[in-house]
Amino acid sequence: MGLYHLIYQSQAVVPFADAELAALLLWSRAYNRQIHVTGLLLHAPDGRFLQILEGEDADVRQLYYQNILSDPRHYQCQVLGEGSCAERSFADWSMGCRVAQADDLHKLLHSGALNAPTRHGPRPTIRPELMELLLEFVEAKAAQ
Repeated sequence: MGLYHLIYQSQAVVPFADAELAALLLWSRAYNRQIHVTGLLLHAPDGRFLQILEGEDADVRQLYYQNILSDPRHYQCQVLGEGSCAERSFADWSMGCRVAQADDLHKLLHSGALNAPTRHGPRPTIRPELMELLLEFVEAKAAQ
């Protein structure tokens, strides 16, 4: 087993109110601490989510494929990249969260920093350029 990360996007069935997002984060942070998963959740007012999870391979994969995919509050879940990683990018966050404007997510997703998914091959990997963009985005939001 090794360190692993997975990034996905999804769409909320109904846009989350502040209280619903807070409740989701409270539960996620507690659960993620128990299983030693860290990461970042970006949420746009139009209900889109972009999330990166990082931790041990089995823990991250189980969280996404067994828990997150079956959550009825969102749909159109799409893994954008996954694979081994040398270190955690969000090690201090059991689940960091930032509100992003819809065009911020669009820029991240269409920056050319994602590998194109393949039909018959393994899942696309997370390119270093995307991680850099995510970290820059988080730093810029923290400075505001």
